[in-house]
Amino acid sequence: MGQTMIEKIISRNVGVDSVKPGQIQTVNVDRVMIHDIFIPFVAEKFEEMGFTKLWDPDKVVLIYDHMVPASTIDDIRHFKIGDAFAKKYGMKNVHRSDGICHQLMTECGYAKPGNIVFGTDSHTTTYGCVGCFSSGIGYTEMAAILGTGEMWVRVPETIKVVIDGKLPENVSSKDIILRLIGDLTAAGATYKALEFSGSTVDEMSVAARMTMSNMAIEAGAKAALFAPDEKTAEYSKVDLADVDWLYGDEDAEYCQTITYKAEDLVPVVACPSQVDKIRAVKEVEGTELDQVFIGSCTNGRLEDLKAAAEILKGKKVADYVKLIVTPASRKIYKQAVDAGYMKILAEAGAIITHPGCGLCCGRAGGIMTDGERVLATNNRNFLGRMGTSKVEIYLGSPKTAAASAIAGKIVEA
Repeated sequence: MGQTMIEKIISRNVGVDSVKPGQIQTVNVDRVMIHDIFIPFVAEKFEEMGFTKLWDPDKVVLIYDHMVPASTIDDIRHFKIGDAFAKKYGMKNVHRSDGICHQLMTECGYAKPGNIVFGTDSHTTTYGCVGCFSSGIGYTEMAAILGTGEMWVRVPETIKVVIDGKLPENVSSKDIILRLIGDLTAAGATYKALEFSGSTVDEMSVAARMTMSNMAIEAGAKAALFAPDEKTAEYSKVDLADVDWLYGDEDAEYCQTITYKAEDLVPVVACPSQVDKIRAVKEVEGTELDQVFIGSCTNGRLEDLKAAAEILKGKKVADYVKLIVTPASRKIYKQAVDAGYMKILAEAGAIITHPGCGLCCGRAGGIMTDGERVLATNNRNFLGRMGTSKVEIYLGSPKTAAASAIAGKIVEA
């Protein structure tokens, strides 16, 4: 019997021939990520457990992204505790507002194909875009890893998702993952791994795959994996021959297989206030908007900004509509400036912010109030996510968002 990708990663890590879904395995952790919201709790729990040193300071990454720039006085406490912890325990991998944690973890090469990585954020599943088993954990589990370098996992079952064909021009990977979440439901992949394959997936950029692995958690997934290819090897700066073992075997056992024909897919949105409440854009076309947001760890990459700029070039954002654009990292920000995308977006009337998580996590940079409506490219539309509980949040692709910003209402690109 063959193995799925998640089974191969775990069995190789623990040094056994194979593992089976449901087994408990203690894995050796390759890297961990802590962000600014959680660092005070991790630090307190770490010392409460009696640890006096990190298992490996070079394998710990601390990223300030949710609270930068500070929007409350208490945010500064998090920065001070984080800095003190990093200094005390010799941490060198500290990023102070270089970008959003999930972008930086692959962009900086911290999460690589075949690795096992944990982070104090549910969207840690993002690193599956390069074939990394990555998942979110709480601060108690993180403190334990910091002291031991180990973590127990229950081997997940795997849902195989096959997408074949050529996508329509106005359909992106964001539309695919939203469609999948709608079909699975918000709990349909709970503690399961998603494994993506097919000719459509083969043609995707690493950035497009990142959008899908990022949002897999919205269906409850423990991990979301893409087999490494030449694009992955170039992006992650690895030799493809070293990771050519990482793919799902033809005779592997999957708990479910879902197939899509790319040509049948259409632009969709997630409607308020559930991520699995999916409708075709055509069904909600004409819904008036107060704000549009393009960015986040889901869709703040260069190709997302390019897609938006191509639509907005020579156009203007509709009167009374705010368009907020947030690149996922400083590197992407600079690339977008160099490519001329930022000039186009600014001339169209966009408000361009520093890379960070502020608006997506409802802390700063565009939060909204009762009765307002936003179309956003981020990953969650829960009540209160981007302002008060009476803000209506629609989720869509950068193309849909850009076209809707011009129209002042939801429209197809």
